[in-house]
Amino acid sequence: MNKGELIDVVAEKASVTKKQADAVITAALDAIMSAVAEGDKVTLVGFGSFESRERKAREGRNPKTGDKMEIPATKVPAFSAGKLFKEKVAPEE
Repeated sequence: MNKGELIDVVAEKASVTKKQADAVITAALDAIMSAVAEGDKVTLVGFGSFESRERKAREGRNPKTGDKMEIPATKVPAFSAGKLFKEKVAPEE
């Protein structure tokens, strides 16, 4: 599912126009990205949590030449699925 398909589903389920659904989804995603970029953790109960994580510097290899190279430390966005989301994807039987 891409963003356009998500907008269609949200518009139908919420009984709003596609334009309104697009505005709300875009605003929500922008708010999540901004908060995580500032170092905050965004938790949506039942869905999951978005946060920034530190990735340590490490040694890697250039795939073309095989030469060793140093990969610098960086911050990366991370998502952890919530309990309800996990149960929906892999129901316990």
